[in-house]
Amino acid sequence: MAQQKTVQTSLTGAALVRLLEALSDSRVRVRDARTGFTDGLVQWVGWADAIALSAALERPLNAPDASEASLGERAECNRIRASLTQGAARAMAPTGHSAMEASVGFGSLRKRYVTQQQAMEVAIGTLRERVRAELGARSPELARLAALDAVMAQVLNVQERRLLATVPGLLEKHYRRLRDEYEESGNWVTLLMQDMHTVLLAELDLRLQPVEGLLDALDED
Repeated sequence: MAQQKTVQTSLTGAALVRLLEALSDSRVRVRDARTGFTDGLVQWVGWADAIALSAALERPLNAPDASEASLGERAECNRIRASLTQGAARAMAPTGHSAMEASVGFGSLRKRYVTQQQAMEVAIGTLRERVRAELGARSPELARLAALDAVMAQVLNVQERRLLATVPGLLEKHYRRLRDEYEESGNWVTLLMQDMHTVLLAELDLRLQPVEGLLDALDED
């Protein structure tokens, strides 16, 4: 039987990598995010990006314009997380007709997964901009952090999008293995969708980590 995967509240980027590795063929190993991040960052950041990052770090600590501090960023983050979590659950909910779902192939499931990825990118991107705006209105130090985060997002978003776009392909390989191994049991599609749901939640947690870091800075302020 395929092992059931459970999502812990402390999922990190490294946890997503380990989860994808667990769903992959034992001969295939996904590069560990913990050891690969620094090397990858050096390769991703070009000279123009480095200049932009340096400018953000050296930004003068001028007092921000006075504004009424919003207290709803954490609540908005929780709302968006809940909404995206519910969307993932609906997208990967088995219909109870495993034979029919199996006959359709992976294309339909890939479309569902990609749709959820797009929803995450849009909602979390908007939330991140909102939190950065609040940081900029709080203090000069937090305004510098907001500027740095904006540059980091610009530098890394293309690479993040490219890497996360490979997840559906890894899941398709998992789909084929389950189909070949458990087709006679009749419940392999349900197992697949459970695994895809778990991966979606791990990806959601990964995408929200920059926002959570900015919110922690607001809390400390």
